[in-house]
Amino acid sequence: MLDQSVNRNGSEMPEEVTLNLKESALTLVAVSFVSLFANWAGTGVNPLQALPAMLILYAMIFIGLLLTKYVPIRFPTVAWVSLISVLLTIPASPLSGFILGELKELNFLSIVTPVLAYAAMAISKMEVAVFKRSGVKIVVISLLVFTGTYVGSALVADAFL
Repeated sequence: MLDQSVNRNGSEMPEEVTLNLKESALTLVAVSFVSLFANWAGTGVNPLQALPAMLILYAMIFIGLLLTKYVPIRFPTVAWVSLISVLLTIPASPLSGFILGELKELNFLSIVTPVLAYAAMAISKMEVAVFKRSGVKIVVISLLVFTGTYVGSALVADAFL
């Protein structure tokens, strides 16, 4: 259910909907299941063979969700998940060898494709309203940012690679 709030112009806009921990865990199970089969389709690796790696990813993400919910520091979930993942896979970690060995069964591009496809479709009314209000300005700024990012990346790659 979307709650309504009033924006700066006085018109109503829907607020962002957040999932509770149980809903997040169930959604993560569904995404993990789809990702296993996307990995199978992309690499030919049997889903049962890749299951331990997917469970490791699930655990890292779930720990990040728990930290977001229960640690009083206002830190985004993606930052917690990244921190946990980095700490568990750096060479100094005793679990690093095991985790990295298992994760070799997963192909990142195969896993991320369905997630990105869903993210592209999951545009809320609030985002559409912001886009309509911004008009051509947002398109021009986006093109400049994309171009700058591409050119900057190309320059860095050319300089260091």
